[in-house]
Amino acid sequence: MGLISLVRKSKSQRSFKKTISKIIGYSPKNICLFERVFTHRSLEKVDDDGKKINYERLEFLGDAVLGTIIGNYLFKKMPDADEGTLTQMRSKIVRREFLNSVGKSLDLYPLLQSRAEKNHYGDDIHGNIFEALVGAVFVDGGFFKCCSFVETKIIQPYIDLDDLKGLVVSYKGTLVNWFQKQKKTYEYDVFEDSGANKLMFKAKLFVDNMLIASARASNKKKAAEKVSKRAYFKFADQIQEKNTSQV
Repeated sequence: MGLISLVRKSKSQRSFKKTISKIIGYSPKNICLFERVFTHRSLEKVDDDGKKINYERLEFLGDAVLGTIIGNYLFKKMPDADEGTLTQMRSKIVRREFLNSVGKSLDLYPLLQSRAEKNHYGDDIHGNIFEALVGAVFVDGGFFKCCSFVETKIIQPYIDLDDLKGLVVSYKGTLVNWFQKQKKTYEYDVFEDSGANKLMFKAKLFVDNMLIASARASNKKKAAEKVSKRAYFKFADQIQEKNTSQV
């Protein structure tokens, strides 16, 4: 590599380090670790030992660390909540749509190095990069710096526990949890709707052997969630009353 190329690379790394420092709130020790955060597997990069260089391992780690930090936050803030309530609240915070929005707000995607055109990967890429960034901060700065980063970028600007209590992420999950606590019998009957012009699936929900709702959608999962949403509003007052009494 020539002298001019080395100078350009050095300037580029200094600029990248300055950008990362602003995002994470401190000057990183290992800038190469953060370069990995923004390296997509489509580049097919490998190190001297032939191991892949991309963000996916850091994304795996960041997902686990983020769950721990949010779990610890909820454990302290909701001392009277049971395990089920804490689990639901954590799921609402670390849900994919929310992490995607955090990644977008930090403007991470423009830093991604890949072979694909912009907007090729869909919305989930924003959350994936953010989780990888959490993993990198954890490795580079340790748990407490990572906690500070998550608190600054997620908890303080976005988390309102009162608002989250009323948020339904999965109608099916909410219903099933409530049915089990109320000792109600329930059955989802999901089948191919052969009468439709295109392939569709129909779902029926029976509670205590009574048909509560039915719905159609393009796949089994969507049909089950759709019928759950319709059924949810028939039980909403009872569910919300129960949840309020537990918090």
